[in-house]
Amino acid sequence: MSPEKKKQIGEFIDSLDRQDQIWTLGFLDSMLNGSASQESAAAKVPAENKKITIAYGTESGNSKKIANLFASRAKQEGIQAKLVSLDQYRLTDLAKEEYFLTVISTQGEGEPPASAKKFYDHIHQNGFKLPKLKYGVLALGDTSYPMFCKAGEDVDHQLGNLGGERIVDIRRCDVDFEQEAQSWMNDVFQRLSGGTNILPAAQPVKKSTGKKIYRGELLANINLNDLGSAKQTHHIEIACEDVFYKPGDSLGIVPQNPADVVEAIIALTGIDRDRTFVHRNDTYSVYELLHRKLNIVYLPERVVAKFAAHIKKEIPLTKTSLLDLVRSYPLKEPAQFEAFLQQLEPTTPRLYSIASSLETLDGEVHLTVARDTFTIEQELKYGLCSDHLCGLKAGDPIEFYIHHNDQFRLPEDNQDLIMIGPGTGIAPFRAFLSERESTGASGRNWLFYGDQHFTTDFLYQTELQQWMERGVLTSLDVAFSRDQPEKIYVQDKIRRNADKFFQWIDKGATLYVCGAKKMSEDVENTILELIKESGNQKNAETFLEELKSSGRYLKDVY
Repeated sequence: MSPEKKKQIGEFIDSLDRQDQIWTLGFLDSMLNGSASQESAAAKVPAENKKITIAYGTESGNSKKIANLFASRAKQEGIQAKLVSLDQYRLTDLAKEEYFLTVISTQGEGEPPASAKKFYDHIHQNGFKLPKLKYGVLALGDTSYPMFCKAGEDVDHQLGNLGGERIVDIRRCDVDFEQEAQSWMNDVFQRLSGGTNILPAAQPVKKSTGKKIYRGELLANINLNDLGSAKQTHHIEIACEDVFYKPGDSLGIVPQNPADVVEAIIALTGIDRDRTFVHRNDTYSVYELLHRKLNIVYLPERVVAKFAAHIKKEIPLTKTSLLDLVRSYPLKEPAQFEAFLQQLEPTTPRLYSIASSLETLDGEVHLTVARDTFTIEQELKYGLCSDHLCGLKAGDPIEFYIHHNDQFRLPEDNQDLIMIGPGTGIAPFRAFLSERESTGASGRNWLFYGDQHFTTDFLYQTELQQWMERGVLTSLDVAFSRDQPEKIYVQDKIRRNADKFFQWIDKGATLYVCGAKKMSEDVENTILELIKESGNQKNAETFLEELKSSGRYLKDVY
């Protein structure tokens, strides 16, 4: 190719936005594979004036990105497309739909994202039929999690159960989803055109390259709680030269299982520690699998049930460890354990909100980690990953990835923020405040923070006070629940500052909530109660929905 042509192509690619670049990539890939010989192969063939609905359920923003691209391509093909988030979708419209295409991600233990929960429950709990519906599902997930794309699979299966006609097979996408998504869209458009070559047929997709794994070194590990606290919360600093993230993102870690536990399992089962098995297309020894890849410490009930069926014994279906299982129910021979080994689930990554900004700390990432404790049969246990992180020392190596969350981003510099983050929920707001101070953002910042005791549990107290002195924090309201006979929480502080709170909202402030899910529900209920108490019943039902739809009410809860 001549330098002039290369220059022309480069200028053309640079002129496109991200979505058009992805579309162009898919089109060129199809051409090169012989499915299209020229632009006419993707000519806009009328799809019989069909109207489609593209609905998305998203947590980190990826489903929304794909849905937007899908709608853009539909418009290019002369198809009328209605784009809607599933939390804004009118459920009564489902029975009237002719073509319903949904892009949905999966969270945690196979649940739909919060924005899709209402839709998910509606199709599973209400006895109705959808005989006119033609549908397709693009499921987003992460193969690091055991319930990969489960929410999408559930929606696809249930729409079929309700009488809908599946026009394209469900497509399951890993973290590198662009090409798979393009291929699925091609299939949809080809079906809508009645088989005409409106777009090239789907091509084999390259295997996902997975997440980018960073290798860092621990700089500091400091317990933020003072003597006498019932908690242990650590501020952790990690050095990594090439790390990239934005405030609102999380850091993901796949924790390793304790070596002594792995050795005990190998000794009890008699399995050859060096024998190799294929796990997700890669080969590992038994020791590597048990130490780095499989969940063996806290088995969910579904895995305990599989073990019971495998050894043909009745076992109480409670959360337990693999070591306790093989100790309480000895296996007859190593081969019996080898067969069960492949039924164990992969270790689930743990996500921690990032508590720093690259604007102030280039090449570093900070975390706020609470050491998780709980009891099983009256025995104190520690969270696998949090216990590991809290025990790290300066100089220790650490591997991680960045989980990007475009649904929890800072607004424009001139917009005000109201941040509600008790406990470790303060982590992303430490990042927000650092970023806003570094960029000189003119918007005001109001933080609601809470914990148990002022003297022992006021995380980042000195930093917050300094931000108040420098004017970075406009307002700081704190609630320490155990410092007085009557417990006081962040929602109580909102109630005491109701007039000021709604004044900020009325002037365009963006509302952020981070922390425990129960806390976020209490905060939301308090806001709704305050509106009702003002005598405006109608606004109470629509207020938060309007904030959500305008991107001014954002949550990161767990």
